[in-house]
Formats: sequence, C-alpha cells, structure tokens
Amino acid sequence: MPKPLVKPGAVIDGYTIGECVHAGGMATLWTVTHANIDAPLLMKIPRASEGEDPAAIVSFEMEMMILPRLTGPHVPHCYGTGDFAHQAYAVIERVSGTTLYKRLHDLPLPYDEVRQLVAKIATALADLHRQNVIHHDIKPSSIMFRGSSEKLPGEAVLIDYGLSHHNHLPDLLQAEFRLPYGTAPYMAPERILGVRDDPRSDLFSLGVLLYFFTTGERPFGEGETLRAIRRRLWRDPYPPRAVRGDYPPWLQEVVLRCLEIEPDWRYPTAAQLAFDLTHPDQVKLTARAERMKRDPLSIAWRRRFNPDVKPSGTRSDIATQIAMSPIVTVALDTVEGAPELNESLRVTTERILATLPSARLACVNVLKLNRIAIDKTLDEQGSNKHIDRLVALRHWATPLKLDESRLSVHVLEAVDPAAALLEFAEINQVDHVIIGARQGSFRRTLLGSVSAKVAAEASCTVTVVRPPRMAVDASEADAGETAE
Repeated sequence: MPKPLVKPGAVIDGYTIGECVHAGGMATLWTVTHANIDAPLLMKIPRASEGEDPAAIVSFEMEMMILPRLTGPHVPHCYGTGDFAHQAYAVIERVSGTTLYKRLHDLPLPYDEVRQLVAKIATALADLHRQNVIHHDIKPSSIMFRGSSEKLPGEAVLIDYGLSHHNHLPDLLQAEFRLPYGTAPYMAPERILGVRDDPRSDLFSLGVLLYFFTTGERPFGEGETLRAIRRRLWRDPYPPRAVRGDYPPWLQEVVLRCLEIEPDWRYPTAAQLAFDLTHPDQVKLTARAERMKRDPLSIAWRRRFNPDVKPSGTRSDIATQIAMSPIVTVALDTVEGAPELNESLRVTTERILATLPSARLACVNVLKLNRIAIDKTLDEQGSNKHIDRLVALRHWATPLKLDESRLSVHVLEAVDPAAALLEFAEINQVDHVIIGARQGSFRRTLLGSVSAKVAAEASCTVTVVRPPRMAVDASEADAGETAE
C-alpha cells in the first residue's frame, strides 16, 4: 500500500488539505478546500496503515460505495472519492452544527424536547430507508442537526455510513466478517444472528437513544461484550416508568415498541414512528404503557430456548417492506359532504387497506376559518365544532374495523383547506392521500376545487374519489326540479 499522502498543505486530486479535526478508531477527518467548490468540505481518510483493524478498510469501501448514491437534506453531500491504489478518501460537505453527542452532559432532557429531536431523526431515517440503506450505527455521535441551535434544532443529518447496508450493493461486512460490527449499547438483537437487511434494526437503535435521552440511563446497561448483546434476544429492558415515576405513558408505549425483541412487533417503518412522536395524543396505549417491571424469568427463559427472531439467510427487500407499511390519509367533509361520497371514500379506503396490513390511516377534516370575521368555536346548537368533527371521523372509520394502533383522527383549522391538507401530508410523510371530489359548480370552476389542488401539488400518490354515477344523476335531477 502506498505511503499516506495526507498532511497539512498537501494536494490530493485538487483538494488542499487543512487541519485534522477528528481522529476516530476507523478514520480521520480533515478540512479541505477546492478551487471549484464554494462550500465547507471535509475529507475522510481511512486508517489503513500496518496493524490497523482490517474492518476499517472494508467499512470505508462500503462508505465509498454508498455515500455518492445518497441525496437529500438528511445526508451529507458527497463531492468525490479516491481509491486505495493512490489514496482512499471521501470528500463530504461539512455540516454546520454539532452532533447529538454534545448533549450527553445534559441528560435526561425534557420529554417534549426529546420527542421533537427523535421525531426529526426518525424522519431522516425514513428518507434513508427509502434510498435502500440501513444505517446500522444510529447513536448520538452519528446524528447532527443542520444549521441548528440548542433551542431550534434544524433537520437531522445522519453521518458515518461505514457499517451501513445497501439493498442493491454487495454487503462486504456480511461477506468478510462473522461478528457484527457496531456500537454495542445501540445494537439490535437480530444483529447477533447475522441479520443486516431489516430496517427495523435502526428503529431499535433509535429506541435505545429515546430511552437514554429521557431517563439518563441506557436500557441494557453499559455492557459491550457479545454475551451482553446476545442477552437482548431474550431479556427485555426495565420499563422507563420504573426509572422515572413521571414518565408519560404514551412515551413508554413508543419506547418499548421500538425496543421489542422481535422486529415484527416494532414500528413497521421510521415514518410511522415519526408520526406517533409528532402526534403523541394519537398514540394507542397498550399494556406496554403501564408496565413497571420486566418480563418474568419464565418468559425470558422461554425466549432463550425458543427464539422468535428470524435467523440470517432470509433476504428481505427494504422498498417492499416500506411499500407495505404506508401512511394513508383520507380527507373527509363531515359537515357538507354528501353521504354517497363519504361512503365511496370508505369503500375505496377499505380496498386499499385490505392489501396493506401494516398501513397507518389518518382521517383528516379541515375546519375552515374565516379570513376576516371572528370564528366561533361552537355551532348553533352549542356543541364544540372541533370535538364534534373528531367524533364524526371516528364514526366514519368504525366500519373499517382497524386496530386502534393503525388509526388516528385529525381536525385541522385553516383558511385554505387544500393548503392545510398538503402541509399535513408533507409534514407527516404521507404516502397516499384519498380525497373526494364533489359536484361541479360555477364557484369551483372559477376558484378551483380542493381535490384538484391537492392532486396537482401533492408530492405523494393521490386518489380522487367521486360518488357513484347513479347518485350523481339523482342529485342533478333534484337540482333541476328545485330550479323549476
């Protein structure tokens, strides 16, 4: 292997080396500049000298394959890579801000602050998983917040992809090493069995972080031996409420769901986890929320000798798993909507959900506000409009017979219903919007309908539903008789 070329002032492929800003166990980070790039840059150099861990080289090869394929605000932009024949490196943007590691001395953080931070991280993970990548090293030092301050964190940015798995690339770590590489306190139990193609492993790691940042303690202690990690295959953590008496039940529900030993019992996607963290009032509480003790030893021993976690050898497809677990939003008009249209919406929604057993349904209604006049919270009968509509949404969804953990209802208050629906879909990473189109009128022709605007501007799939033709003909006939 050639002698390293890295030292301050050296030039590699047009990049001028500055100072070393970090020296990790597998790589070093240097500031660099380039005449044609007007952005702060970092050059990552693997530790490849005699006596270094061979995993450092393999993990860097993985990172050089994965980084150039990643896009979006939740990953560092990659400007170039170099091979081992001359000098291995990866030049990435220097993200402004600090890693989450800097907050460790403040633990435990306020519950709501952690909720917001982890919701942003889950959103970043959802974006990464959509790009067919599982991170496999989610921990405080692998997470940054773009352009953030302590009070107003920006978008989460995930860094360090040396241990990652890409569904469409060779997994060199899987092929060359039998033992799992990663940060032991955050490692999912299935990793011990050689499973590297399940994105829910990242959700387990995020559950560890959520537990740690809200309690100040790690759920599985500080053990970093293989024996300590293997114990997670049969031993669950102490519930957070056993550590902090004021721990919110909804938050314990979320944390313990992330930390389930069996991946199938965790959240199906990072987007669904982010949804619950964004809407804590919609979290369906189960027995998890009330637990104060770990599972009894009888259950732990049964798990130990009758494991449920899948062994390696069954390859899954990340994109397929995500596609089977979308967030679906149905927009309903509970006041002026025609019964025929709302029934058609229910039929369409039922057909879509029948093929997606892990989908999450959000029923949404927009309470339209006046642009100038003062809005009244009560209707003419003295009932609260917001509450009445929430009840109506749940009533509409009852025939669908969904598990409560898959259903949420939302009443949005807005001047522009279409804009409100579009914003809801964007913030909550909605995959599919189902919306009804009522009959035309001169006003809708002139101003444009809500369904048309949503269909035209939404960044996800939109299904526009119309009432049955017979119902349309009948309503038009009634309108004609009235006019006469």
